[in-house]
Amino acid sequence: MEKIVIIGGVAAGATAAAKVRRLSPEAEIIMLEAGPDISFANCGLPYYIGGDIKSRSKLILQSPESFKEQYNVEVHTNTVVTAIDRAGKLVRTSHALTGKEEAFEYTKLILAQGGKPIQPNLPGAESNHVFSLWTLDDMDKISDHLEKNNPKTAVVVGGGFIGLEMVEALVKRGLKVSVVEMMPHVMAIMEAETAGFIENELLSFGVGIYTGAGVTEIGSDTVKLDNGKKLDADMVLLSIGVRPTLLLAKDAGLELGEAGGLLVNEQLQTSDPDIFAAGDMVEIEHRVSGKKVRIPLAGPANRQGRIAAENALGGNHGYKGSIGTSVVRVFEAVAGTTGLSLKQARANGIDADAIVVHKEHHTSYYPGAETVSAMLVYDRETGVVLGGQTAGYKGADKRLDVIATAAASKLTVSDLADIDFAYSPPIGTANDAINMAAYTAENRISGYSPSVTASELDDYIAAKNPIFIDVRDVFAFEKSHVKGALHIPLELLTQNLQEIPAGRMIIVYDENGKKGHQTLRTLLGAGFNDITNISGGHTSLQRHLRALGFKNIALELLPVESKSIHEEAVPEEEKTQEEKQDFNSPIVVDVRTAEEFAAGAYPDAVNIPLDELMYRFEELGDNASRDIVVYCATGARSAYAQRTLMQVGYVNVKNGGGLTSMMASQNQKAAPNKTKSNEPIIVDVRTEGEFYGGAYPDAINIPLDDFGDRIDELGSKDRDITLYCASGARSAYAQRYLQQLGFTNVTNGGGLMHMMMRKQKI
Repeated sequence: MEKIVIIGGVAAGATAAAKVRRLSPEAEIIMLEAGPDISFANCGLPYYIGGDIKSRSKLILQSPESFKEQYNVEVHTNTVVTAIDRAGKLVRTSHALTGKEEAFEYTKLILAQGGKPIQPNLPGAESNHVFSLWTLDDMDKISDHLEKNNPKTAVVVGGGFIGLEMVEALVKRGLKVSVVEMMPHVMAIMEAETAGFIENELLSFGVGIYTGAGVTEIGSDTVKLDNGKKLDADMVLLSIGVRPTLLLAKDAGLELGEAGGLLVNEQLQTSDPDIFAAGDMVEIEHRVSGKKVRIPLAGPANRQGRIAAENALGGNHGYKGSIGTSVVRVFEAVAGTTGLSLKQARANGIDADAIVVHKEHHTSYYPGAETVSAMLVYDRETGVVLGGQTAGYKGADKRLDVIATAAASKLTVSDLADIDFAYSPPIGTANDAINMAAYTAENRISGYSPSVTASELDDYIAAKNPIFIDVRDVFAFEKSHVKGALHIPLELLTQNLQEIPAGRMIIVYDENGKKGHQTLRTLLGAGFNDITNISGGHTSLQRHLRALGFKNIALELLPVESKSIHEEAVPEEEKTQEEKQDFNSPIVVDVRTAEEFAAGAYPDAVNIPLDELMYRFEELGDNASRDIVVYCATGARSAYAQRTLMQVGYVNVKNGGGLTSMMASQNQKAAPNKTKSNEPIIVDVRTEGEFYGGAYPDAINIPLDDFGDRIDELGSKDRDITLYCASGARSAYAQRYLQQLGFTNVTNGGGLMHMMMRKQKI
């Protein structure tokens, strides 16, 4: 009869014991666990502390008694194995509480000792308010400290999975939390732009982020960093990594591997054929790179436990390795990684590339659509998927699992392009984000649409002099853009090709990469060469900027949205007496959503979203011949709105098209006497191309470079003149120039966005 001794419980050990029993009703099974618990949900510990899991007992998956009853496994808790006698096939133990020593015979031995949190050698690291989180006992100590001491501030050292889950938990407990990470950004295993998505979420909830910094000392209520900063810390959580538990294996003479774990073969057999091992203590083969790695994750540990058990009973089940699929949820944001990152792939000598797409997780017209981001990493020559990353508030896990399947199965990007994914408006889109990512990868491979990721951009443009073209609308451009970028909205591109310098490398971008691709194809068709689209567009640039920054470009960092764990009641708006309205004068109606309207709209337009038009059209008055112009983002929704209003009786309804077209048409309206009078005047000092991409109403355009030749157009030197540009920099220069020439009433209005915001407040 087989005598199977298993050292260690939790994921790999408990799974192995259960599998042995299912395979062999007669085998004698003994489990030796150094701690008090043999099977608990260690991945759930942060969620109990944060209050998501209410019952502690739900974290206990098996007890010694239930394991005995269900699987007839003899369990010894608080039992430390002190030695393995390989020749005598014995393990020697000492009870942690009583000191009692015992010996257990085995025919096959399974090691599943896992790992332990790294404890740094820091002044103050042993203090009572400093914790790590690995066991139920650790969880209880943290919960007890929170209840009894009511700390107000906390520092989490380590920005990995457990660290960030604990950041969320402590914020939910009402603490002001800071996270310290030695690497350049949190979630160091992820690409910077994926990490940037998570960092934005942390900042939204008021978390302090200190990256590229280490802790030098832990005081009673502060933490000192190596950059000289001091952080308030009534409590500290250390989460800087896990080391495999290898002392017993070393003392037994078992061979260790190059990655620092216990060496096992495909059958999870150690250098001793009668000793198997599974879980966090072993090193295994990475299924994509083929290299030996340590992947301390619950999923691989469980599968390894099953296989080790099967092979200990004479089976020949080969473990194929792991691709390290892992995911984290931080507050409302989800991000994950699988396989190899672009950096890892290239470090392994693979000629790899990557692309990024940002797409709604289900159809945009169905309520609740959120953007999901997908990065595909692939072999440039073969197109084989090597890995990828996803991020979003909804749907990121689903796309990550697809990429994991593709990487494990060695599918190509073309295979992914042709897969039918589940689609229904509330669930997905006809072309899923994964389909779109695959199409984008195919376009980069073929050269049909060259692209560069945010992480590659610095090196790509080093020692070159590219021109950036931003094809977004004027409001998006004014909020943030690459410094020096030429602004030509896509809708006006063909009319403004003369604005683009010839013979220069061109890099185009939009908000998410889609219009950038269209721009690239248009420019190639117009005879331009050396054009590259930024994969993922401005969204990817912003996330990379947040996490890591750029060396060779300058870009404004957008502010984060402030969020709160506790939902605040929204007070009803005070009712104001409506002014008597004029229902006869012309009116411009924006039929986009309220959110789109708030981001930037045509001057003096009113907002009636298309979905509300049928029951709000009476707000336009009962004058059927009133001049009404409707517009949206592209002209599609406004075309529908035009038909709707005409069906209810309005006869003078015009479709103004998209916002960019409306802004351009506004700028093209003549103001023949404006420069000939002494009335106040607004002057746009941007280039002509920028001006026609969208400008302040009734402004005239005198580019800064033309001021010397066109100064007479401004009239009297005591005239009220307001200048503006994209950011306020060029208009400040123009203001000084005019003042030097004797103009006395010159105001710098700043950037176009500032001008428009002031206009809307009037």
